[in-house]
Amino acid sequence: MSITVENVSKSFQQTQALQAVSLSFGEGKICGLLGRNGAGKSTLLNIISNRIFPDTGAVTIDGAPAAENDSAQQKLYLMSEKTCYPEAMRVAEALRWTRNFYPAFDEGFARKLADSFQLNLKAKVKGLSTGYLSIFKLVLALSVNVPYVLLDEPVLGLDANHRELFYHILLAKYAEKPFTAVISTHLIEEAARFIEDVVILKEGKLLRACPREELTAGVYTVSGGAQAVEAYIKERKVLDVEAIGGLRTACVEGVPDRAAAGPELEFSGVDLQKLFILLTNS
Repeated sequence: MSITVENVSKSFQQTQALQAVSLSFGEGKICGLLGRNGAGKSTLLNIISNRIFPDTGAVTIDGAPAAENDSAQQKLYLMSEKTCYPEAMRVAEALRWTRNFYPAFDEGFARKLADSFQLNLKAKVKGLSTGYLSIFKLVLALSVNVPYVLLDEPVLGLDANHRELFYHILLAKYAEKPFTAVISTHLIEEAARFIEDVVILKEGKLLRACPREELTAGVYTVSGGAQAVEAYIKERKVLDVEAIGGLRTACVEGVPDRAAAGPELEFSGVDLQKLFILLTNS
């Protein structure tokens, strides 16, 4: 059971948004979809959710074609920049209407979430601030109860307290009944603590797709005197070197070779955000 993307490409006039991307989002995983602005993240999510069509390639949901297939599309929900409800509609009315499209939608749970986030049910959708519009869409996404929830910049405009509340509710709901959550976000440091799998896009191409632990385990830093560090990294694949006075810190792909290092060298791991920056810079 998975969402499978096979050799998908998409262009917009002169811009190549996606180039022969193949990957899968497995069942019951929290996946981070990472990339710089314009990397193709939103395009990929919109293709999966049948909002736009690829130029080449195909997407399947649990083995069934995703394109023009209502039964497949009912298995997923995309929270995106666009709000698909009439702007004049009030929040409470939008919650009632959602059940018509997602039969498993839990309106009672949605109302409890709205109360937790202090979302005014009487407010019109068009009158919501950027932060509360994100909250409105999060309330829907967390209440539809589908196997696949796609979240494109879910915490846009949210303050620190509301972001923490969202993460807490997401993890609690996931622990109660696992589902696949694909989270596209620029706040990598915040999301890294619960991301299990990582997909990185760069300029429309797939750069990495693997478990987070596997990705971070394959890179490390070595620090020490300039001469010792430069001697150690001479025959290795180096992603980055930082210099402060006579000290050097290098980020290296592979596994630390402590036997080849002198006593003055120190090794440490690399967190997901730092690694993302290095990979998309290189």
